[in-house]
Amino acid sequence: MTEPGLRARPTETLTEAEAAAELAALAAEIAHHDRLYHQQDAPEVTDAEYDALRRRNMAIEARFPQLKLAESPSDAPPGAPPAAGFAKSRHGTPMLSLGNAFEAADFAEFARSIRRFLGLPEEEVLRFVAEPKIDGLSVNLTYEKGVFLRGATRGDGTEGEDITANLRTLAELPQRLAGEAPARIEIRGEVFMTKADFLEFQAEQTRLHAEREARREAGERVGEAIRIPANPRNAAAGSLRQLDASITARRPLRLFAYAQGQSSEPVAETHSGYLERLKAWGFQVNPLSALLPDEHAAEAFQARMAAQRAGLAYDIDGVVYKLDRLDWQTRLGFVGRAPRWAIAWKFPAEQATTRLLRIEIQVGRTGALTPRAVMEPVNVGGVMVQHATLHNEDEIARKDVRVGDTVVLQRAGDVIPQVVSVVLDRRPADSAPFAFPELCPACGSHAVRPPGEVVRRCTGGLICPAQAVERLKHFVARNTMDIEGLGEENIQTLYDEGLVRSPADIFRLARHADRMRQWEGWGARAKKAEESRKVANLLAAIEARRSPPLERFIFALGIRRIGEANAKLLARHYHSLPEWRERMLAARVIGSEAREELGSIQGIGPAIAQELVDFFEEPRNLAALDDLASEVTPAPADFAAAADSPFAGKVLVFTGTLETMTRPEAEARAETLGAKVTKSVSKKTDFVVIGADAGSKAAKATELGVRVLSEAEWREMAGLG
Repeated sequence: MTEPGLRARPTETLTEAEAAAELAALAAEIAHHDRLYHQQDAPEVTDAEYDALRRRNMAIEARFPQLKLAESPSDAPPGAPPAAGFAKSRHGTPMLSLGNAFEAADFAEFARSIRRFLGLPEEEVLRFVAEPKIDGLSVNLTYEKGVFLRGATRGDGTEGEDITANLRTLAELPQRLAGEAPARIEIRGEVFMTKADFLEFQAEQTRLHAEREARREAGERVGEAIRIPANPRNAAAGSLRQLDASITARRPLRLFAYAQGQSSEPVAETHSGYLERLKAWGFQVNPLSALLPDEHAAEAFQARMAAQRAGLAYDIDGVVYKLDRLDWQTRLGFVGRAPRWAIAWKFPAEQATTRLLRIEIQVGRTGALTPRAVMEPVNVGGVMVQHATLHNEDEIARKDVRVGDTVVLQRAGDVIPQVVSVVLDRRPADSAPFAFPELCPACGSHAVRPPGEVVRRCTGGLICPAQAVERLKHFVARNTMDIEGLGEENIQTLYDEGLVRSPADIFRLARHADRMRQWEGWGARAKKAEESRKVANLLAAIEARRSPPLERFIFALGIRRIGEANAKLLARHYHSLPEWRERMLAARVIGSEAREELGSIQGIGPAIAQELVDFFEEPRNLAALDDLASEVTPAPADFAAAADSPFAGKVLVFTGTLETMTRPEAEARAETLGAKVTKSVSKKTDFVVIGADAGSKAAKATELGVRVLSEAEWREMAGLG
């Protein structure tokens, strides 16, 4: 066996250059798998592989926060934008994802993080509800006055696809809640297909596909080929996304309810009590769900579920553990894309052996050349895997990976999906070491590797079409401007035709509508109704994005290290595009008030501040920004949700030790009230909340005439009693 590669190494042994290279590769790989899973219901990797990718990414970011990418997966919410053909449905509260644990130590740290955030003593008992994690499609069900009103997929976490008609066909979905219920409530659940039902369905689809292909070969005109789902999850997702609800009605779908979204009134004090309400209303709740007496019972429950997993009627890939007390859930809230009060403890995955067919070189937005292995598809745990990243040329050399080799794919909890090793006794006699290209495959420019770095980068810059196209793809992506209809293929076409070279060009496409309609598949010789409407739909989608939220606009610019979370911080702090632009220009001067203000924003460190300054010091960036601003008017950051709060739009600083809550909890609560929390006191600070041993910040507040609040005064103004 060859030496383990870069991703098999602990993060603490990585150099900064190695970490930067791996983060770039991880971002591209995770985005690729997001598209396959959420938009096409055709994943190449298992959930365990995908989760391991995200976990590795977060571990590297934790050690090298200055390297966090603008497109960091840790900032991106789960899901995908609603598909064409379905109306959009906005969730009352976001449907976010879960953090992951892979072993007992991870779960123990999760429990400790709860204690730290809430300031709980060690002797305080933490009770959790354990729920087997069904591998299906998450849905959001809205009831008004006890009657089922609307149902939607998770989508991008904020809005999903309205699949109400399809959901009404499910026998296990109550059309009316039994007994008393809130005037309006969102109930979350998982739609799935049992293993036995899936095998019957897959066999029937295979038979129909074979019959249709035989008719096609005989010269008959038949419809599109029938898709044969690879696993129960894909089958359930595809069934719910049928435009014809009568097709969904014929599919053997099941539903377990497990969570609550927005509600007009409380329905329980604990999560276990809420599950009982769900059963009383008529929902099926997983009978294996259990209330654990304390956090130490989780390991035994996890082992029990792992032992029972193969014999269950449905697929599970782990267990979700939720803190039982709902008041503590509310206090804990969310961080990034996940709640602080729940975690998914995943089962370890598997290994598989397959043959490496070729090594492709992909060029990223920053010019990084990333090798990707293309393999003979292999079914591992019900999922067809065909691609794996090889990260960089050093890893290829360390493992001596060659085209034609039989390779072992690793699929384990805390090790990223990778080509682990080569089966040397099955290596072809004529194999040769892989020669990493020294020229960019996209533009032919030299690909150089600076001293001390592991990434080879194209030097083509603005002339490299791959970099330009990747920047445009980032701009229109679901987490940025979210322009429906501008997927990878269409962006590439518009670039190749010379119509779109910069983000602002997208908003001038209406000038070229007639030309676009002449393209095959865009209107000319349209074979389907949706093709004939393609240009009109695209232009309508573009027009709908001329006033994006400011945080999405900032994120879309692709500034290095400005991910979704940092973009939100900047939008909340500067409120509008003109104010942000003005203050960033002023921040270019070292020692200026604007530079100090930028560095004081909670969550914006020196490296991120420098990236912002560097962006605004480049004249071409300013020209592109102003050109874009002539077409787009970002909506100012919205404090409407906290309009009745005395802290909405105000700048707060917390200092000293608080008695009734930890400082992280106080800062999180202030942000929910519309406040801007910063680390240092300046003339722009509105309030300084002081606890015990406040120190120099309290003194500076007095010196500057900033209003100082005691902890009791802060709680009263915040409505905390």
